[in-house]
Amino acid sequence: MSDDENRYAPVPTGRAARIGRMGRFGTGLLGRAALDGARAVASGKRPRFNDLVMTPANAARFAEELSQMRGAAMKMGQLISMEAGEVMPAELARIMERLRSEAHYMPPGQLKGVLEANWGKGFQRRFKSFDVRPIAAASIGQVHRAVTKEGRALAIKVQYPGIRASIDSDIRNLGGLLRWSGLLPRGLDLGPLLEEARQQLHEEADYEREATALRRFGDWLADDPDFLVPGVAEDFTTRDILAMDFVDGRPIESAEAEDQDTRDVFAARLITLVLRELFDLGAMQTDPNFANFRWQPETGRIVLLDFGAVRDFAPDRVAIFRDLLGATLAGDREWMHRAAIAVGYMTQDTEPRHADAILDMMEIAASPLRSDAPFDFRAERLATRFAEAGQHFAEERDFAVIPPVDALFLQRKVGGLYLLCARLGARVEVRPLLEPFARPANSHSAPA
Repeated sequence: MSDDENRYAPVPTGRAARIGRMGRFGTGLLGRAALDGARAVASGKRPRFNDLVMTPANAARFAEELSQMRGAAMKMGQLISMEAGEVMPAELARIMERLRSEAHYMPPGQLKGVLEANWGKGFQRRFKSFDVRPIAAASIGQVHRAVTKEGRALAIKVQYPGIRASIDSDIRNLGGLLRWSGLLPRGLDLGPLLEEARQQLHEEADYEREATALRRFGDWLADDPDFLVPGVAEDFTTRDILAMDFVDGRPIESAEAEDQDTRDVFAARLITLVLRELFDLGAMQTDPNFANFRWQPETGRIVLLDFGAVRDFAPDRVAIFRDLLGATLAGDREWMHRAAIAVGYMTQDTEPRHADAILDMMEIAASPLRSDAPFDFRAERLATRFAEAGQHFAEERDFAVIPPVDALFLQRKVGGLYLLCARLGARVEVRPLLEPFARPANSHSAPA
């Protein structure tokens, strides 16, 4: 059987089926850990439970299980790989990274059932061609190429059956499994990740909502020569199916083979786009998955895909983030302290040593922002330094302040953008890009 055929697997539907599958996986994990522990004790060793469970083999089984379940289970694995990857052992992080780009496909029969439920029987008559083999598969749905009878080339995203109804139970059960399994590093606060995954999944599972966001961003960037957003095919779009123009392009990470100027230009465009989203539009596509960006060699444009994770930012919150950006560029630690409280990274009652630890982490993140010289995203160890500081902070803290959801999503987008710029090997003068959006240093007032 070919590797492609191996990627076909039915999506488990129904709450009982998904709970049962996760339970069987957890029981098997415990059984293997107990057997390995008995062998270790017999040989005179005294292994820790986490060491028995957190093995590369178990992580590979875990990633494969999430890939087959899809939905909330797989989305949680993707978030772990994005947000905990820097503090996982390297081998485990590489295994979990597979979830960002690898998912199993629905078998053709299950796919046909979803299409008929949304379009009715005989839907094939509406198309000249419909490629049953998907061109992409992710946590919530898979994408197919098709050409309508009128000749319009489409990319059609089809949601896996039962995903929307299983989100909350998947998150609860997977959270319990992760907490006792030891598959995550000690000190990682899982709560915000679970809530982030739950909220994002409910939003992404509504394709009519995503279609609205796609139209909104398409209108906003319609006259921008640097970006391209596919148009919505209204007649084929439902809550479970999103149909849009098929736009050809190469994976954005393939641009790392281009010359330095091209890579630098792409990175600068993407950094500026994030700033414009937050400070001009007041809405942001917050999923930094590399697969959401492609580029066209013939036009030089960047193609923007997947608007399921768009979040609106209230004007008062935008003003607070503008204030934080101004404080960070100015290097004013007292101003940064006040802005961090306003954002929700800490409170007025946070102990000074904890506040200093948070501000130290912010200083690390700010290092590429304050220089007028180009920042080399690949050569600098910024991500590693930040991860080391974050792990130490998580292990030592004895208080819990969970930032608001908008701050979590913004952090995730900025972190993902940094990783993409590093992948491209970009060298960018960051400060001049940020200054037009920051609150001026001479405009802030001292605290009352």
